[in-house]
Amino acid sequence: MIKNLLLVFIGGGLGSCFRFIISKYLNTSSIIPYGTFLVNIVGSLLLGIILGWAIKSNSLNSPLNLMLSIGFCGGFTTFSTFSFENYSMIRSGDYLNFSIYFFGSVILGILAILAGVLISKYL
Repeated sequence: MIKNLLLVFIGGGLGSCFRFIISKYLNTSSIIPYGTFLVNIVGSLLLGIILGWAIKSNSLNSPLNLMLSIGFCGGFTTFSTFSFENYSMIRSGDYLNFSIYFFGSVILGILAILAGVLISKYL
């Protein structure tokens, strides 16, 4: 159990660092936070690939899968920041950009998971 916690911790730390770097450079003064958008879509794609591969190879509970899926992807993606950014757009009355960001993120996130699972079939 301690080994698994350590692997999730390491993966989560790495994912969070990558998210920080990407968001720092892409969440500039733009209305839509492209950094958060990018990490959530790319993270969904990676999660689809990782979990699709883990299901195919019957290794859902493997240490590598825990580190990559729960750790890295969990630390890399961010639902709380996404939620706050949507709240901020609603609060400022920017319903058009809220709609684009919210629906774009949810729809593309689900499609990215699907694409990742399909990609994993060829790995």
